[in-house]
Amino acid sequence: MDLQFTPEEQAFRAEVRAFLQEQLPPALAAKVKAGQRLTRADQEGWHAILNRKGWLAYHWPREHGGTGWSAVQKFIFDDECALAGGPRLVPFGLSMLGPVLIKYGNEAQKKHWLPRILNGDDWWCQGYSEPGAGSDLASLKTTAVRVTDETGDHYVVNGQKTWTTQGQHANMMFCLVRTNREVKAQSGISFVLIDMNQPGVEVRPIRTLDGDREVNEVFLTDVKVPLENLVGEENKGWTYAKYLLTYERTGIAGVGFCVAALAKLKVIAAKVHKNGRPLNQDPLFAARMARVEIDLENMKTTNLRVIAAVAGGGVPGAESSMLKIRGTEIRQEILSLIRRAMGPYATPYIEEAQYEGYDEAPVGGIDEAATAAANYFNYRKLSIFGGSNEIQKNIISKMILGL
Repeated sequence: MDLQFTPEEQAFRAEVRAFLQEQLPPALAAKVKAGQRLTRADQEGWHAILNRKGWLAYHWPREHGGTGWSAVQKFIFDDECALAGGPRLVPFGLSMLGPVLIKYGNEAQKKHWLPRILNGDDWWCQGYSEPGAGSDLASLKTTAVRVTDETGDHYVVNGQKTWTTQGQHANMMFCLVRTNREVKAQSGISFVLIDMNQPGVEVRPIRTLDGDREVNEVFLTDVKVPLENLVGEENKGWTYAKYLLTYERTGIAGVGFCVAALAKLKVIAAKVHKNGRPLNQDPLFAARMARVEIDLENMKTTNLRVIAAVAGGGVPGAESSMLKIRGTEIRQEILSLIRRAMGPYATPYIEEAQYEGYDEAPVGGIDEAATAAANYFNYRKLSIFGGSNEIQKNIISKMILGL
């Protein structure tokens, strides 16, 4: 693979930069760069800006509202957005459900749901994990039973989902349910779309270490799901779930966000002093920075290869697991180094500093100190969700080594 960008690709990068300078709200970029919490309005606003430009679903086929970009263009866009302080797009509709509907949904589902994803009419969440079914997702127990009553034919869903990210905002959930208990676990699962704004759906927050309520429990009690909300075939949901997870794991790698975080680390390491010298001149700290930068450069190349394979009609397999492992480890290491660079100034927890409008003097005179620890602890989850890194190593061993 030629890793040199062509003149056309360089021109595209300039176009993206110009767009971001003009359209990305400075206050929103400042919040992202400071590691502060984003509101629903923040995320919906950025979603709408990109949709108006036609750049929102840049990884979808053009006939469904995508851009037709090459793998390299997608890489450049992600890179520039992250460096400019663009928020991470909420992935559930765009990067998870959308590709599943495009590949496995019927024409009526594509016609109805895909435009609504683009327009922001629906906020989707993911109903996969359960208290007893995380990495062993095939053991899920949430059931969907076909019934006929005075309202017609439909499923009745009962069960519980957990770690439902941004479920407090969602009006729709794509959900794995068990529709057949008489076959092996993977063969009795279906993929359905559930309206969250109906009786029987209860969302309870799970408070994270930094006090946020980003993740939730969702309880489903006699929830009705129309038969037309079944995606693909009944009892074939495991196939669709695996297809979705390859996209989720590739996205979790977050190459662009790693690049932006590394740039931030370099600024901090030049500003913070140890023994009278900038921290980036400390041999041990500089060595760790160099190691993570080398790892990141290697991951960039792998990410381009995987995206190129998908663009050519392939589906990422073990490669997505590799990206998930390395991407999350690299991002965690960068956040760890940022926290270490702050030293004792990362210790105080000031909840107000996590939000826009906080204007108190920074702890120790270092602006980045207020969010360093909160972000470090919050993103320890990166190596767990989307299938823990330990499980990904098993997948790699099986698919590549045949173990």
